[in-house]
Amino acid sequence: MSEFPTRLEVEDLQHNLRKVRDRLVRTDQADELRAELDQLHPADAAYLLEALPLEERLLVWGLVKAEREGEILLELSDAVRESLIATMDSKELVAATETLEADEIADLAPDLPEAVVQDVIRALPHEERVLLRAALSYDEGTVGALMDFDQVAVRKDVTLEAATRYLRALDELPAHTDQLFVVDRGGKLQGVLPLARLIVSDLERMVGDVMAPGSVKLHPEDRAEDAAQTFERYDLVSAPVVDLITGSLVGRVTVNAVMDYIREKSAETQLAEAGLSREEDVFAPVWNSFRNRWAWLAVNLITAFIASRVIGAFEGSIEKLVALAALMPIVAGIGGNSGNQTITMIVRALALGQIQSAYWTKLVIKELGVATLNGVIWGGLLGLATYVLYGSVALGAVMALAMLLNLLLAAGMGVAIPYLRARLGRDPAVGSSVLITACTDSGGFFIFLGLATLFLL
Repeated sequence: MSEFPTRLEVEDLQHNLRKVRDRLVRTDQADELRAELDQLHPADAAYLLEALPLEERLLVWGLVKAEREGEILLELSDAVRESLIATMDSKELVAATETLEADEIADLAPDLPEAVVQDVIRALPHEERVLLRAALSYDEGTVGALMDFDQVAVRKDVTLEAATRYLRALDELPAHTDQLFVVDRGGKLQGVLPLARLIVSDLERMVGDVMAPGSVKLHPEDRAEDAAQTFERYDLVSAPVVDLITGSLVGRVTVNAVMDYIREKSAETQLAEAGLSREEDVFAPVWNSFRNRWAWLAVNLITAFIASRVIGAFEGSIEKLVALAALMPIVAGIGGNSGNQTITMIVRALALGQIQSAYWTKLVIKELGVATLNGVIWGGLLGLATYVLYGSVALGAVMALAMLLNLLLAAGMGVAIPYLRARLGRDPAVGSSVLITACTDSGGFFIFLGLATLFLL
């Protein structure tokens, strides 16, 4: 049985939390609720806090033990963490942060006031202070920012028996330890010793004879995206991080850090595609949510106005052939869906580093080919349906041709938008769905109504 309550138990606590809060107002049941909170894993406590409105969140946060605040803050989303940090004074923040490891403090540092970070640095022992300064020196999105310093290293010139005794002398192994890092006397990485190999090998053998010399190595300056792809490609649990110049072991990256990074990037991409500038607390104040959402809504308003002007330019055609008003949303809608499919695939491929600059032309040709095939098949079916409904061969032909042309437009823009944003150094995902919808709406209306005006009226 799990040491910690399950997610269902957390949801039960969340479901009953409002009643518990009401009881707290009338009776002394704070100790009972505090005891329940103490039993929760930090991740489950964070999950509960994120699901509460601000007033109740602060009530529950006030019942969390001071020594657990730091580890729970680490598990919270950025938006919710900021809402709680804003209510804590400097002494409380320093006390909560001091309980964490150097790499964990570095993760919290961007959300902490600068004065608090400096107070934490001064309060740490010298060795931890050096590690924290090193962790803070790495840019966000690099391997150094994912790295932790808690690893087990042994020398290649000792026996497996000596290495085993060394492990038994430790209080516990660092989490996600699947291998020991083998170094020379100068601390340079020589290879790795998987624990599985250590267990089955003769203890009289030397570490250097049993180790795997050709291990995957990461450098602090490497991109975090590259590290994530490396973990996925080789099914890694941990990987050593070595200094690029000296080759010395400086830390390690573990699969849990990589998974957290992938989850955060995935969430950022989903928000960016919808035009949200940052992660948002679902219970954030109205003004905060407005500031997060207004920019791309303004862009959408402008593009919608442009689309309406395109329709307005063909008012005379629509008045003469009312069927155009019923059919034109179909062309625009199918084009938008197709464009979103293309742009989603391109953004994902860019994130995975799968598109090289020399192959953009081939990619455009391929997407135009897919659009042509879709346009011929679905445009033909739509044209046939239009003929059946309205009895006009010409209207059906216009519908089929408009569908084909708008799908070609959607494919071209679906490649061009992320390409141009990437070339300009911008995130290709930001506002992508808004931009592609604007192109296919305005373009679809113009193509369909323009063809109808030329050939039907």
